[in-house]
Amino acid sequence: MAREVVWAESASDDLAELASYIAKDSEFYAAAVVRELIEAARSLDLFAERGRIVPEYSDAAIRELLVRDYRLVYHVGEAAIHVLRIVHGARHLPADAPLAR
Repeated sequence: MAREVVWAESASDDLAELASYIAKDSEFYAAAVVRELIEAARSLDLFAERGRIVPEYSDAAIRELLVRDYRLVYHVGEAAIHVLRIVHGARHLPADAPLAR
């Protein structure tokens, strides 16, 4: 069953910030990374459970896909998948901070 993929404002902001940062060196590479992240998120409509459980949360509903150097963090719900954050793979998510949906 296909589910709707919804982007949280925090994830949209993360995507815009990383695109801007990467574009300082290469607009081509920035566009490629953004395109891959968007495609990865779109693919969650049918295959959301394939991502690993985010180690900082140990919650089976909070998962992530690794796309290049980035972690695409999302919540698996019954009716929708919520893309919550996009963070660099070298960064950790704060264990005590709730993720906005």
